[in-house]
Amino acid sequence: MDDVFVAQVMSEDLYTVSPDTLVEEAAKGMMERGIGSVIVVEDGGLRGILTNTDFVQIVAERQPKDQTPVSEYMSTDLVTADPGDSLSAVSRTMLDHGFHHMPVTDGEDGVVGVVSTTDLTAYLSSLQH
Repeated sequence: MDDVFVAQVMSEDLYTVSPDTLVEEAAKGMMERGIGSVIVVEDGGLRGILTNTDFVQIVAERQPKDQTPVSEYMSTDLVTADPGDSLSAVSRTMLDHGFHHMPVTDGEDGVVGVVSTTDLTAYLSSLQH
């Protein structure tokens, strides 16, 4: 997997929201798209990520869902991948940190994709055929 790069497996069809988007709206968008994360951007820059795992905390804390912006629950201490990173290195980073989703950024365009454990599984499964 050292000769396979993130750009080859990442999802480029991103669902993005702003930090003030309500969690209810973000959750509906994720469900409609069948995805497990939403990328939070502001002024063209990556600000955070909100994943299906974060919604467990949201529900547990019983916040009024229709009044809570994603900025209250999104992860902001982000580790990102570059499209040219090896899939092997990114997989190790995701395992080490317990991530299921990792934003993919490049210096010019900002966020260009996201790589998920689903993307990794799909790639590995394609090798079996």
